Amino acid sequence: MDPVRLTLDQLRELRDDIAPQAARRSRASIRKRVDRWRDRSFFIAQCALAAGLAWALARYALGHKQPFFAPVAAMVCLGFSFGQRLRRVAEVMVGVAVGVGVGDLFVSIFGTGIPQIVFVIALAMSVAVLLGAGNLMTTQAGVQAAIVTTLLPNPASGFSRWLDAVLGGLVALAAATIAPAAAIRRPRQQATGVLNELAEILIETADGLRARDEEAITDALRRARASESRLDDLRSAAAEGVAVVRLSPFRRRHRGRVQEIADLVVPLDRAIRNIRVLVRRCAVSVWRDEAMPAEYPMLFERLADGTRLIGESLFEPAADVAAQRVLGELGRRTSVLPLPGGLSAAVVLGQLRSTIVDLLELSGTPYEQARELVPLRPDGLDEK
Repeated sequence: MDPVRLTLDQLRELRDDIAPQAARRSRASIRKRVDRWRDRSFFIAQCALAAGLAWALARYALGHKQPFFAPVAAMVCLGFSFGQRLRRVAEVMVGVAVGVGVGDLFVSIFGTGIPQIVFVIALAMSVAVLLGAGNLMTTQAGVQAAIVTTLLPNPASGFSRWLDAVLGGLVALAAATIAPAAAIRRPRQQATGVLNELAEILIETADGLRARDEEAITDALRRARASESRLDDLRSAAAEGVAVVRLSPFRRRHRGRVQEIADLVVPLDRAIRNIRVLVRRCAVSVWRDEAMPAEYPMLFERLADGTRLIGESLFEPAADVAAQRVLGELGRRTSVLPLPGGLSAAVVLGQLRSTIVDLLELSGTPYEQARELVPLRPDGLDEK
């Protein structure tokens, strides 16, 4: 459309089209921001309470009039992530303590100035490196030394600020052992979400294959390719959950269950890859108008049923039995199907059998037993 020739009515139509889209994007953005705040609200509250407690202890227990470094050290040490959190807290605490201690000592003897600033930062970072520090600890040592010698130079303070930094780190270390329950629930919820998404992809593939619908089958392929990012999210959540139950004494009773979810990542990765190849070959058969056995869509729907049951079993363990029954029946069925003539159909059958084995493993079946539940075909089409 030539913008020079737009009429008033056409401009109104464009405005009417753009306004609803902008409103939808705005609502989606607000929901995303609120969800992000909700996810981090525990850590925000934890940092705020730890900072207040560190300041109160330094002010009233140690008698320091301006315990600036106590709340700063507590907040810096805690951060926003739980993966390797206690180790990071300890590392940052040492870095802050080294920086403040070196800066205080140097300022009390030599005062402050440009040469002192350069030297004290280099010295603090060097001490941190000699103590075996990583990048985080070394950087914190330099930052805190710079603050001591520039923003808050006070030769008469002695080691009071160093004590404040150590106290703030110890408060953070204690606070870090209190873990949110969400870090334990999230891996299970995300694993269920991945399995439900795979089930929907299989259903959409079945519908597209049955109707020979290029648009539907292409959308199923797009979703199958995008499922990898969901697995990445699950992998990160599982690693965080394992870190929580290992490091927090208040959550260790959940260790076995969280580790079980983490152990699902590898077989789930294999299942996603096999399903992605399966969907791709179905899409190729529709694009090229290749013949596909009429029974395949029904097999995909049964595979989707088994996938959903595995997702339910993460919250309701009894569903494992139903999933194993459905997948076992499907495995036996694929062993007696006639060998299809086309390449795509043969590939789909092989991928279907491999996916059944992967899903049986996800349901808790040992690999050797899972293979036995998908009997060997007489034609040798077996990619398990």
